[in-house]
Amino acid sequence: MTDLQITLFGAGGVFIVGVFSYNKWQEYKAKKSVERAFSTDHDDVLMREGDAPAVDVQEPVLRQEPRFDAAPAAKAEPSFGAPPAAPVSDAPVHVEPSLGGGAAEPAPAPAAEPVQEVSAASEQATSLVDPLIDCLLPLSLEAPVRGDKILPVLQTLRLVGNKPVHFIGLHVNGDWEPITHGGVYTKMQGGVQLASRSTALNELEYSELVTRLRGVADEIGAEPEVPDMMEVMAEARNLHRFVAGHDAQLGVNLHTNGAPWAIATLLFALEKQGFDVRPDGRFVMPDGDGSYLFSLSTNVTLAEETTPRLTLLLDVPCVAPARDGFGAMVACAKALVGRLDATIVDDYNQALSDAALAEIAGQVQEFYQEMDAADIPAGSTRALRLFS
Repeated sequence: MTDLQITLFGAGGVFIVGVFSYNKWQEYKAKKSVERAFSTDHDDVLMREGDAPAVDVQEPVLRQEPRFDAAPAAKAEPSFGAPPAAPVSDAPVHVEPSLGGGAAEPAPAPAAEPVQEVSAASEQATSLVDPLIDCLLPLSLEAPVRGDKILPVLQTLRLVGNKPVHFIGLHVNGDWEPITHGGVYTKMQGGVQLASRSTALNELEYSELVTRLRGVADEIGAEPEVPDMMEVMAEARNLHRFVAGHDAQLGVNLHTNGAPWAIATLLFALEKQGFDVRPDGRFVMPDGDGSYLFSLSTNVTLAEETTPRLTLLLDVPCVAPARDGFGAMVACAKALVGRLDATIVDDYNQALSDAALAEIAGQVQEFYQEMDAADIPAGSTRALRLFS
């Protein structure tokens, strides 16, 4: 037998093994599909007590590219099978305070349509998977699934890079909601945040997401709809440009008029002023709702015993305008001036007059207007997600 014949026999054997393996794999996939379709693990909604509620299954909303111009065009609000909720809400750059015949009878007005109440679950779902700041990932289910069965699988896909991934489900009652134990869902929607304070979602992260998402979908019996990478990358960069352009911390400083302050004395004065000390050593002014309005730095390490300068910092995009974070910070600074014998100064130790502070307050209001125009109000859930 010649070498050519041996080679041909070997190639034929490999081909036969390959065909056999491929057929076995197809049989396995078909078997798994049938098992999922008829498995008793699925919650048979037809066997539940009472008649199964009619499910108004709506298709997931087509993603619209976010707009971040000062006067955005009118756009359709996102919907997940329920009326949308109203918009809520590397180290950041420290922004130095700036000194610087008869008329026809009108037709009768149409009767107002009744306002449909939005459930708390639907509002929470919209905040978790938000068409404005997330890449939407629709998942078609082979059959209704129970939250108890799929939650452990979904927990394996919570982050890609530093971008959070969330999932919501269309409940058999017709509402989109965060997936919970005891819930039964006929559709699912995933979402990965397009940008954060530090970076935009990139190609490597998106490729990792798609790979892991397909694995999750296979385990829960779903078929994912994956958006085009180039479109997603363009939206991510667009959103990150907005975040980078509005990532502002506004600070005012207190400088001692005499000897440096002893840290022990400062602690007492700051507590009297209402500051809380966080476990990481930061001083923060509570807002009454579990968060804070602004923070304070002593500008020295924990080993130092004195400091001549304090800095109050307002994370502007993270505080709602209604709370007047800048006004509260200035009022606190003025109170500490009397308590500590200090002067309010800028980063170059130039005293800040009331007129200069009022001008800065006006600039803060303009900043808030820009964020409102982009449908990302300061202090809203969207803003807190983007600027966390």
